[in-house]
Amino acid sequence: MLFKDEQVILILIAGTAMLMLLGVFIVSFLLVYQKKQNKNLLEKEHLKSSFQQELLKTRMEIQEETLNYVSRELHDNVTQVLSFVKLNLSVLGKTLDANEQVKINDNRELISQSINDLRNLSKSLSFEHISAIGLVKTLEMEVDRINRSGIMNLELTVDGDTYSLDEQRELVLFRIFQEALNNALKHARAANLKISLYYKAQMFNLTIEDDGVGFQPQLLNDKSGSGLRNIINRAALIGADAAINSSPGNGCSINLSLNPLVQETYVNGTYSNSPG
Repeated sequence: MLFKDEQVILILIAGTAMLMLLGVFIVSFLLVYQKKQNKNLLEKEHLKSSFQQELLKTRMEIQEETLNYVSRELHDNVTQVLSFVKLNLSVLGKTLDANEQVKINDNRELISQSINDLRNLSKSLSFEHISAIGLVKTLEMEVDRINRSGIMNLELTVDGDTYSLDEQRELVLFRIFQEALNNALKHARAANLKISLYYKAQMFNLTIEDDGVGFQPQLLNDKSGSGLRNIINRAALIGADAAINSSPGNGCSINLSLNPLVQETYVNGTYSNSPG
Protein backbone atom coordinates (compact mmCIF):
# COMPACT_ATOMS: atom_id res chain seq x y z
CA MET A 1 0.00 0.00 0.00
CA LEU A 2 2.85 2.33 0.87
CA PHE A 3 4.57 1.46 -2.40
CA LYS A 4 1.47 2.40 -4.38
CA ASP A 5 1.20 5.71 -2.49
CA GLU A 6 4.82 6.47 -3.36
CA GLN A 7 4.10 5.69 -7.02
CA VAL A 8 1.12 8.05 -6.99
CA ILE A 9 3.23 10.79 -5.41
CA LEU A 10 5.99 10.26 -7.97
CA ILE A 11 3.45 10.38 -10.79
CA LEU A 12 1.98 13.60 -9.38
CA ILE A 13 5.45 15.13 -9.04
CA ALA A 14 6.39 14.07 -12.55
CA GLY A 15 3.09 15.38 -13.94
CA THR A 16 3.52 18.69 -12.13
CA ALA A 17 7.08 18.99 -13.42
CA MET A 18 5.93 18.28 -16.97
CA LEU A 19 3.15 20.86 -16.66
CA MET A 20 5.63 23.42 -15.36
CA LEU A 21 8.04 22.64 -18.19
CA LEU A 22 5.18 22.92 -20.67
CA GLY A 23 4.18 26.25 -19.14
CA VAL A 24 7.75 27.52 -19.30
CA PHE A 25 7.93 26.40 -22.94
CA ILE A 26 4.66 28.12 -23.82
CA VAL A 27 5.67 31.34 -22.06
CA SER A 28 9.10 31.27 -23.74
CA PHE A 29 7.50 30.62 -27.10
CA LEU A 30 5.08 33.50 -26.64
CA LEU A 31 7.88 35.83 -25.57
CA VAL A 32 10.02 34.89 -28.56
CA TYR A 33 7.02 35.21 -30.88
CA GLN A 34 6.10 38.61 -29.44
CA LYS A 35 9.70 39.78 -29.73
CA LYS A 36 9.79 38.66 -33.34
CA GLN A 37 6.48 40.41 -34.03
CA ASN A 38 7.75 43.61 -32.45
CA LYS A 39 10.92 43.38 -34.53
CA ASN A 40 8.89 42.90 -37.71
CA LEU A 41 6.70 45.89 -36.84
CA LEU A 42 9.76 48.04 -36.20
CA GLU A 43 11.29 46.93 -39.49
CA LYS A 44 8.06 47.76 -41.33
CA GLU A 45 7.88 51.19 -39.69
CA HIS A 46 11.54 51.77 -40.52
CA LEU A 47 11.00 50.74 -44.14
CA LYS A 48 7.92 52.96 -44.33
CA SER A 49 9.86 55.89 -42.86
CA SER A 50 12.78 55.28 -45.24
CA PHE A 51 10.40 55.11 -48.19
CA GLN A 52 8.74 58.37 -47.17
CA GLN A 53 12.16 60.00 -46.75
CA GLU A 54 13.24 58.80 -50.20
CA LEU A 55 9.95 59.98 -51.71
CA LEU A 56 10.37 63.42 -50.13
CA LYS A 57 13.99 63.55 -51.26
CA THR A 58 12.96 62.71 -54.84
CA ARG A 59 10.17 65.31 -54.78
CA MET A 60 12.63 67.93 -53.52
CA GLU A 61 15.11 67.06 -56.27
CA ILE A 62 12.38 67.41 -58.91
CA GLN A 63 11.25 70.68 -57.33
CA GLU A 64 14.82 72.04 -57.37
CA GLU A 65 15.21 71.11 -61.04
CA THR A 66 11.95 72.91 -61.81
CA LEU A 67 12.93 75.99 -59.79
CA ASN A 68 16.34 76.11 -61.48
CA TYR A 69 14.65 75.92 -64.88
CA VAL A 70 12.24 78.75 -63.96
CA SER A 71 15.17 80.76 -62.62
CA ARG A 72 17.07 80.42 -65.91
CA GLU A 73 13.97 81.30 -67.92
CA LEU A 74 13.38 84.45 -65.86
CA HIS A 75 17.01 85.52 -66.14
CA ASP A 76 17.72 84.58 -69.74
CA ASN A 77 14.40 85.22 -71.44
CA VAL A 78 11.89 87.34 -69.52
CA THR A 79 14.40 89.95 -68.33
CA GLN A 80 15.93 90.09 -71.80
CA VAL A 81 12.54 90.81 -73.36
CA LEU A 82 11.86 93.54 -70.80
CA SER A 83 15.29 95.04 -71.46
CA PHE A 84 14.48 95.13 -75.17
CA VAL A 85 11.15 96.88 -74.44
CA LYS A 86 12.95 99.39 -72.24
CA LEU A 87 15.42 100.11 -75.05
CA ASN A 88 12.61 100.61 -77.56
CA LEU A 89 10.88 103.03 -75.21
CA SER A 90 14.10 104.99 -74.93
CA VAL A 91 14.34 105.27 -78.72
CA LEU A 92 10.64 106.17 -78.98
CA GLY A 93 10.97 108.87 -76.32
CA LYS A 94 13.40 110.83 -78.49
CA THR A 95 10.66 111.40 -81.09
CA LEU A 96 8.01 112.68 -78.64
CA ASP A 97 7.35 116.00 -76.96
CA ALA A 98 8.36 116.81 -73.36
CA ASN A 99 5.12 115.66 -71.70
CA GLU A 100 5.11 112.36 -73.54
CA GLN A 101 8.80 111.83 -72.77
CA VAL A 102 8.00 112.12 -69.06
CA LYS A 103 5.44 109.33 -69.40
CA ILE A 104 7.91 107.22 -71.36
CA ASN A 105 10.59 107.75 -68.70
CA ASP A 106 8.13 106.77 -65.96
CA ASN A 107 7.34 103.54 -67.82
CA ARG A 108 11.05 102.86 -68.33
CA GLU A 109 11.59 103.23 -64.58
CA LEU A 110 8.78 100.77 -63.88
CA ILE A 111 10.30 98.30 -66.34
CA SER A 112 13.74 98.76 -64.72
CA GLN A 113 12.25 97.99 -61.33
CA SER A 114 10.49 94.93 -62.76
CA ILE A 115 13.75 93.70 -64.28
CA ASN A 116 15.55 94.07 -60.92
CA ASP A 117 12.72 92.32 -59.07
CA LEU A 118 12.70 89.45 -61.57
CA ARG A 119 16.47 89.05 -61.30
CA ASN A 120 16.27 88.95 -57.51
CA LEU A 121 13.40 86.45 -57.71
CA SER A 122 15.46 84.38 -60.14
CA LYS A 123 18.31 84.28 -57.63
CA SER A 124 16.00 83.15 -54.81
CA LEU A 125 14.90 80.19 -56.98
CA SER A 126 18.39 79.14 -58.04
CA PHE A 127 20.20 76.42 -56.09
CA GLU A 128 23.55 77.54 -57.51
CA HIS A 129 23.05 81.09 -56.24
CA ILE A 130 21.98 79.95 -52.76
CA SER A 131 24.92 77.55 -52.41
CA ALA A 132 27.34 80.22 -53.66
CA ILE A 133 26.46 82.99 -51.18
CA GLY A 134 25.18 80.92 -48.23
CA LEU A 135 22.07 80.93 -46.08
CA VAL A 136 22.49 84.27 -44.29
CA LYS A 137 23.17 86.33 -47.43
CA THR A 138 20.32 84.61 -49.29
CA LEU A 139 17.91 85.40 -46.46
CA GLU A 140 19.13 89.00 -46.31
CA MET A 141 18.45 89.43 -50.05
CA GLU A 142 15.01 87.83 -49.79
CA VAL A 143 14.07 89.94 -46.76
CA ASP A 144 15.13 93.08 -48.63
CA ARG A 145 13.15 92.04 -51.72
CA ILE A 146 9.96 91.36 -49.76
CA ASN A 147 10.29 94.56 -47.71
CA ARG A 148 10.71 96.64 -50.87
CA SER A 149 7.59 95.04 -52.35
CA GLY A 150 5.52 96.27 -49.40
CA ILE A 151 3.46 93.06 -49.14
CA MET A 152 4.83 92.25 -45.69
CA ASN A 153 7.37 93.51 -43.18
CA LEU A 154 10.22 91.07 -42.54
CA GLU A 155 12.87 91.29 -39.83
CA LEU A 156 16.03 89.17 -39.80
CA THR A 157 18.32 88.78 -36.77
CA VAL A 158 21.51 86.72 -36.61
CA ASP A 159 23.07 85.77 -33.27
CA GLY A 160 26.49 84.15 -32.86
CA ASP A 161 29.40 83.54 -35.23
CA THR A 162 28.00 82.27 -38.52
CA TYR A 163 29.35 79.10 -40.18
CA SER A 164 28.38 76.89 -43.10
CA LEU A 165 25.90 74.07 -42.47
CA ASP A 166 26.75 72.54 -45.90
CA GLU A 167 24.91 73.55 -49.07
CA GLN A 168 22.19 70.84 -48.93
CA ARG A 169 21.17 71.73 -45.39
CA GLU A 170 21.20 75.45 -46.12
CA LEU A 171 19.10 74.92 -49.25
CA VAL A 172 16.49 72.94 -47.28
CA LEU A 173 16.42 75.58 -44.54
CA PHE A 174 15.89 78.33 -47.11
CA ARG A 175 13.06 76.35 -48.75
CA ILE A 176 11.51 75.92 -45.29
CA PHE A 177 11.67 79.70 -44.86
CA GLN A 178 9.95 80.13 -48.25
CA GLU A 179 7.23 77.66 -47.23
CA ALA A 180 6.71 79.53 -43.95
CA LEU A 181 6.57 82.85 -45.81
CA ASN A 182 4.00 81.45 -48.22
CA ASN A 183 1.86 80.18 -45.33
CA ALA A 184 2.09 83.55 -43.57
CA LEU A 185 0.97 85.37 -46.72
CA LYS A 186 -1.61 82.93 -48.03
CA HIS A 187 -3.24 81.56 -44.88
CA ALA A 188 -2.20 83.58 -41.84
CA ARG A 189 -2.71 87.00 -43.47
CA ALA A 190 0.22 88.21 -41.38
CA ALA A 191 1.64 91.73 -41.57
CA ASN A 192 4.99 90.94 -39.93
CA LEU A 193 7.40 88.02 -40.06
CA LYS A 194 10.45 87.66 -37.84
CA ILE A 195 13.32 85.33 -38.77
CA SER A 196 15.98 84.53 -36.17
CA LEU A 197 19.20 82.56 -36.74
CA TYR A 198 21.17 81.38 -33.73
CA TYR A 199 24.67 79.96 -34.28
CA LYS A 200 26.44 78.07 -31.53
CA ALA A 201 29.29 75.55 -31.72
CA GLN A 202 27.07 72.49 -31.19
CA MET A 203 23.64 73.87 -31.99
CA PHE A 204 22.00 75.81 -34.82
CA ASN A 205 18.51 77.24 -34.41
CA LEU A 206 16.10 78.82 -36.89
CA THR A 207 12.93 80.48 -35.64
CA ILE A 208 10.23 81.98 -37.86
CA GLU A 209 7.38 83.88 -36.20
CA ASP A 210 4.39 85.64 -37.75
CA ASP A 211 1.59 87.79 -36.28
CA GLY A 212 -1.18 86.20 -38.34
CA VAL A 213 -4.54 84.75 -37.39
CA GLY A 214 -3.06 81.50 -36.05
CA PHE A 215 -4.74 78.11 -36.16
CA GLN A 216 -5.81 75.13 -34.10
CA PRO A 217 -2.97 72.60 -33.53
CA GLN A 218 -5.02 69.78 -35.10
CA LEU A 219 -4.64 71.57 -38.45
CA LEU A 220 -1.28 69.81 -38.72
CA ASN A 221 -3.19 66.54 -39.21
CA ASP A 222 -5.58 68.05 -41.74
CA LYS A 223 -5.19 68.29 -45.52
CA SER A 224 -5.09 72.07 -45.34
CA GLY A 225 -1.95 71.83 -43.19
CA SER A 226 0.15 70.18 -45.92
CA GLY A 227 2.53 73.15 -46.06
CA LEU A 228 3.26 72.88 -42.35
CA ARG A 229 3.76 69.10 -42.64
CA ASN A 230 6.19 69.75 -45.49
CA ILE A 231 8.23 71.87 -43.10
CA ILE A 232 8.38 69.05 -40.52
CA ASN A 233 9.26 66.44 -43.17
CA ARG A 234 11.94 68.60 -44.76
CA ALA A 235 13.46 69.28 -41.35
CA ALA A 236 13.62 65.54 -40.61
CA LEU A 237 15.41 64.98 -43.92
CA ILE A 238 18.41 67.02 -42.73
CA GLY A 239 18.33 65.73 -39.14
CA ALA A 240 16.64 68.80 -37.65
CA ASP A 241 13.98 68.81 -34.95
CA ALA A 242 10.96 70.93 -35.84
CA ALA A 243 8.32 72.37 -33.50
CA ILE A 244 5.30 74.34 -34.74
CA ASN A 245 3.22 76.24 -32.21
CA SER A 246 0.07 78.26 -32.82
CA SER A 247 -3.35 79.09 -31.50
CA PRO A 248 -6.20 81.19 -32.92
CA GLY A 249 -5.34 84.88 -32.81
CA ASN A 250 -1.76 84.37 -31.66
CA GLY A 251 0.14 83.86 -34.88
CA CYS A 252 2.47 80.95 -35.60
CA SER A 253 5.98 80.07 -34.42
CA ILE A 254 8.21 77.58 -36.23
CA ASN A 255 11.38 76.46 -34.48
CA LEU A 256 14.05 74.24 -36.04
CA SER A 257 17.18 73.04 -34.28
CA LEU A 258 20.01 70.78 -35.36
CA ASN A 259 23.51 69.80 -34.36
CA PRO A 260 25.87 71.07 -37.08
CA LEU A 261 28.39 68.35 -36.20
CA VAL A 262 25.89 65.55 -36.91
CA GLN A 263 24.55 64.82 -40.36
CA GLU A 264 21.93 62.47 -41.72
CA THR A 265 23.63 59.82 -43.90
CA TYR A 266 21.87 57.38 -46.20
CA VAL A 267 23.24 53.85 -45.85
CA ASN A 268 21.66 50.59 -47.06
CA GLY A 269 18.21 52.09 -47.40
CA THR A 270 18.09 53.79 -43.99
CA TYR A 271 18.96 57.18 -42.53
CA SER A 272 21.22 57.42 -39.50
CA ASN A 273 23.17 60.07 -37.65
CA SER A 274 26.89 60.38 -38.20
CA PRO A 275 29.57 62.93 -37.30
CA GLY A 276 29.67 65.89 -39.67
